[in-house]
Amino acid sequence: MARPSVATERREQILDATMNTIAEHGISGTTLDRIADTVGMSRGHVRHFVGNRDQLLLDTAIAVFGDETGNVGSILPPHVATINDALDYLFGPDFNAPDRENAVVLGLVELSRTTPEIADVLTTAYTATRVQLAELVTIAKPNASAGACITAAYGVLTCALGSVFLGDFDKDPTRMERSRAAADAQLAAI
Repeated sequence: MARPSVATERREQILDATMNTIAEHGISGTTLDRIADTVGMSRGHVRHFVGNRDQLLLDTAIAVFGDETGNVGSILPPHVATINDALDYLFGPDFNAPDRENAVVLGLVELSRTTPEIADVLTTAYTATRVQLAELVTIAKPNASAGACITAAYGVLTCALGSVFLGDFDKDPTRMERSRAAADAQLAAI
């Protein structure tokens, strides 16, 4: 197997440093100087490998929401084959962890309000997730109307995302299980 190019390695290091910087300083505190300090490069080297801050943040969003080829799709992992698999993931400890990845996503959500390109990445990812959830609901509930399946998919996704966003400050130990129960109740109602 060929060794990755220096440019590829540096780019990956810079993206990782960008995520660390967003998690530590928020999106408004994520400057090229801070990223350069975090990665141990000069600001000029960072710009050489990734361009300006706007391009770097867009590349970060694509790295977070995309696959290894940069294609943005569903946030559900590839192994999810049933609605129960999806619920286990969306209301499980990995998705709900108040970790670096969720801090980065929150920063990108904030940035999406003013940066259409970031909004497009998030819209693509969450639309693909909603569509996948609707398909899984349709398989689990074959007698339900298409509209009911789509509505349930919205409900499941909003319950999951709400649970994650609350997790940064709501330390209620039953939050995840109550959010999962709300999603289960939505599915049982159709």
